[in-house]
Amino acid sequence: MKFTTLISTLFLAGSALAIRVSYDNTYDDPSGSMDSVACSDGPTGLAANYSTFGDLPSFPFIGGSSAISGWSSPSCGNCFSLSYGGNIIYVTPIDHTQEGFNLAQEAMDVLTGGKAEELGISIRAFGSLCFVLFCKPHFVLDFLSFF
Repeated sequence: MKFTTLISTLFLAGSALAIRVSYDNTYDDPSGSMDSVACSDGPTGLAANYSTFGDLPSFPFIGGSSAISGWSSPSCGNCFSLSYGGNIIYVTPIDHTQEGFNLAQEAMDVLTGGKAEELGISIRAFGSLCFVLFCKPHFVLDFLSFF
């Protein structure tokens, strides 16, 4: 298999779609309980390994996603890339939201270049499912330093 094919397969799991992105300060609280979100317990729950939002390796790049259908969704813990205005962030959905993504404000600030409040509660961005290790910050830095 060619190296470029391997990289494409591993890192680009889907095409980017225009989606709604909003923020909710609930997800900014590192002491927020994992028991309060759809991805708490059950077969795909995250609370067994992470009791608070701050325990998640991707914190504060967390929030709700319409990909999370409800309690113990198979999409719990997946990784999504979101892009807006040349900025890209990697988000771990831990909760359900009706449309698109509902993130911690800190994550939305990084996505919008510090303009979450200025732009308002909701923007249109591009998002796609990506390789789960991109949501683990140390992996991305180690991978990029390889080149």
